[in-house]
Amino acid sequence: MFRAVFRLSATGARSLARSRPCYSAPLASRCYSHGKVETDEEFDARWVTYFSKPDIDAWELRKGMNTLIGYDLVPEAKILDSALRACRRLNDLASAIRILEAVKDKAGPHKDIYPYLIQELKPTLSELGISTPEELGIDKL
Repeated sequence: MFRAVFRLSATGARSLARSRPCYSAPLASRCYSHGKVETDEEFDARWVTYFSKPDIDAWELRKGMNTLIGYDLVPEAKILDSALRACRRLNDLASAIRILEAVKDKAGPHKDIYPYLIQELKPTLSELGISTPEELGIDKL
């Protein structure tokens, strides 16, 4: 309640402080960042390095996957390979299956992306002993 009173009084004080209207001319150009743009290879290398850390813990794995899935892209097979290997180092089968489910969901209506990724990850999946959601039958639920 005290916060609401303070917010109202601060808003009122700001409106009293502006005695004349503030007019500004429209900007002719936008101010974008002039920082270095990351290439696709650098992006992939950054995430492979992140998931390849030998001391990664379960929280960092989930945080990294949530961030990665939040981007407007489907992760490359080499990033997923690194993430699945991190799951194996942590003995976290549930996270490995969630990663595969998230990738399938991220592929969305593009039905050729997920089978391609599974094809690329098949050697890793068999090496690590990870079953796909389809093999486990949980994709039907």
